[in-house]
Order: sequence, then structure tokens, then C-alpha cells
Amino acid sequence: MSQEPLYQQLVNEWITLIQNGVVRAGERLPSVRKACAMHKVSPSTILLTYRTLEDRGFIEARPQSGFYVKAAASLPLPRMRRQSEAAPTGEVVDHIETVMRVQTAADFIDLSLASPRGSDFYPTTRFKHIMGRLLRQQPELTTDYPFPPGSERLRRQIAQRAVSWGCVLAMDDIVITNGCSEALQLALRAVCKPGDTVGLESPTYFYLLPLLKSLGLSVIEIPTHPNSGLSLDALELLLSEKRLQAIVAMPTVHNPLGSTMPPEAKRRLAQLVNDYRVPLIEDAPHADLHYGVQTPDAVKAFDRDGWVLLCSSYSKTLAPGFRIGWIAAGRFAREVLQLKCASSLGQPRLLEETLAEYLESGGYDHHLRLIRRHFMSQMERLRGTVASRFPQGTRATLPSGGCLLWVELPSGVDTLELFHAALAERITVVPGVMYSARGRYRNCLRLSCCYPWNEAYERALVRVGELASGMGDSALAGLGD
Repeated sequence: MSQEPLYQQLVNEWITLIQNGVVRAGERLPSVRKACAMHKVSPSTILLTYRTLEDRGFIEARPQSGFYVKAAASLPLPRMRRQSEAAPTGEVVDHIETVMRVQTAADFIDLSLASPRGSDFYPTTRFKHIMGRLLRQQPELTTDYPFPPGSERLRRQIAQRAVSWGCVLAMDDIVITNGCSEALQLALRAVCKPGDTVGLESPTYFYLLPLLKSLGLSVIEIPTHPNSGLSLDALELLLSEKRLQAIVAMPTVHNPLGSTMPPEAKRRLAQLVNDYRVPLIEDAPHADLHYGVQTPDAVKAFDRDGWVLLCSSYSKTLAPGFRIGWIAAGRFAREVLQLKCASSLGQPRLLEETLAEYLESGGYDHHLRLIRRHFMSQMERLRGTVASRFPQGTRATLPSGGCLLWVELPSGVDTLELFHAALAERITVVPGVMYSARGRYRNCLRLSCCYPWNEAYERALVRVGELASGMGDSALAGLGD
């Protein structure tokens, strides 16, 4: 029996019906009275179900009429690749370098970033006041060397906040890192040796591909559903064949899909890695951006014997420039600490203590509520524009949180060509080939809605749709020659 609240179970049922096209755009949902009779629940449960669907952008309320499925919500989901495949890590590095180079240019409209730029989005004024006071009271924060595992005060806050993810973490097992990227690197170095094979979701976070290559690790790409996440049947087959020495996955607010695995799937994933004794590196930098009332439980919450290494950071929610991440490495805690000591020592103490005091102040939850609402609103507009201004046949994900949208264009559109065409007009998108070691997803791209919606942003987004439509028309014309 599901442990989810009844209203959330009904929400998931409606989402499935909408995504599968059983209930189509413009169709009216049953009245509250009729829905109560259908599901044998109270009016308050149905109202909460409908309000949640409305907040998630699936339906809209029409005065004196009821609730209707929104047009953008009816965009079909991208297709899932069905087979697990070994993959070389090749040309992705060149594309990453190009994207990062143009992201630093001030005159580009950037539709690719995974976190906003600028001080308006973050609590910079609070940081300034906290930092000033710390400098006056503890000047040694800038003169003493920092050492791992990092600020005790900050690690205590991380352990306390992990409770909302369903995790009971020992403060002494947490190591502060240089962002989540170093946490991932330390985790891989702790559990793998050169020549080992790592299972990755497909599509996957593109930073992982050059990282694995630099560590001498091979990749097997595992099919990943755009709504429910990693295929556990495919994973179990690989584990039973002893083809994997480690797994890296992003089960909560996936980058680039935006998907979140259901609780039952997370429980099964934890059971698989514990049963087969293969470490899972759980990458969770976007987890606090989930659109729900609270962050879903991590896979780590179901970890029996320490085979899950949980990695996260505050770069996506609070302070990208601080570069403060962390890892709770379970049975590999000692190895991770030794590797941290041998590589980069500690993080700047002033930044650690500033972040710790901010978290202690209780302002983080309020800040999260604001940015979640911001991203939900932006995502609704982004999906609506993609539905109306991109080529016919376009598919798009329905993210469970964050600011990233995965878009699948018709097969005739090459998004690497689209990437270069957009660059020529000073617009940045991320082509789908960057998310696969095999160069898959050539007709896919990742878009971001983290910036305030304004005329320049919308004009750039519409222009990308026009460029894609033109490429699709050219491909069709070529078929007729």
C-alpha cells in the first residue's frame, strides 16, 4: 500500500492520465461532488488534489465553470531509450567548453543556465551583514587554514536539514566540499579504480562524462523515464550480470529531465544496491527545488548498510559563488575524508561560517518557498511557449521541480546545428548530444527558465522555436528531392 497522502495518489493518477493523452487539453475534470463519489473521498481531498494539479501547471480553474486540462500540460513526454549500452566519452568535452565560454559573455541571452545570475535572486544582503559581523568578531576566519571535514557548525546544520529528506546522518560522516562537483569526484575516487564501469542515467548530467573520462572509468547508459526516472529493471539486469562497479543517479529533480522517482522506486533502488553491494552515488543538488510542499525522501533514507553516498550543495539555491557542497559517504566516509585531505584541504572558513549562520537563522525555508513558486510560474510559461511556438511534434518533460526543461524536437531537427544557429544570434541553449556519451539525443535540447520572464527572454525563446521549425521544414523538403 502506498505511503503517500491520498490526495497525492490522486494527483499522480491524474498526471498519468494527462501525460498518456487519456484526458486531453481543454477537457473538463469531474466536479468536486462527482469526484468525491468516484473516489469515495471528502471534498477537501478533491480540492487539495485539484489545487495541487493547478499549482503544478496541469490544469486551470475557469470561473463558474470548473477545472480544465491546460494546453501546455498536454505536450507529450519525450521518448525513453529502451536499451542499456556501453558508451565511450568523446566529443562532449568540446561542446561543454563552448557552452561555458559563451555563458561568461554579457551580451548573450542565456537559455541554458541551471541557476540564476545576479544578487536579486539570492539573500546577498543577509550574507553581507553576517559576513561583516563574523569578520569583526572572528578575524581569524581569514587567517587560519581550513581543514577537512569542514565547519562543525555547518555540518550540524546539514545533518539537521537532512531529516527533511528522510535521512539520519552522522555529523562526523559529512565532509564539506568545493561544490557538488567535488563531492561527486571524491565519491567516484573512493568507490572506483581506473578501468571500472559506472552506470549512468540516460540522459545524464553532462559534467559526469568528462569527469568519468578523467578518472579512467567506462560508462554504461541506463534507460531513464522522463517522469519516473531510472529503469530499475534494466539496472537490476546489469547488477545481476556484475557489469557495474558503481552507479551515479539523480533521483530527485533530475538534470536535465526534472523527474523525481516515486518513493517505492527509491526504496527498491536502495534495496538493489545494498543487496548487490554496489555503491550508488546519489546526486541531489536540485532536490530542495522540488515543487512539493516538502522535499521528497532521498534514496539515502532507505539505505540499510551505507552503500549510498549522498552528494549535494547550496549552489543551486543560495550561493553559487560560495561553491559549498557536501557529501555523506556512508561506509566510504573514511576514504572520502582521506581523499579530501590529499587533494584540496578545506573550504574558506568565512564562507562556511556565513552559510552556517544563515541556515541557523531559519530564513532558508522561506527563501525556498519563494524560489519554488518562481520556478513553477516560469516553467508554466516556458512550457506554454514551447507548445505554441516550437515545431509540430515537439515533446517536453513535466518537471517535478527546478528550472530545467528537456525538449524533444522532431527527428529532422539537429540541435547541435540549432545550438550554433542560436549562437550566431547571441542566444545560448544546450544541445542534447552533451547528455550522452554515445552522442544520442541529437534532436533534443535543454532549456532553462531561471531568469525573470521579460521581453528579451521571450523573444529569444520564440526565435529558437523559429530556427527549429525552419530546420524541420528543410529536412522535410530534402526528403522530397
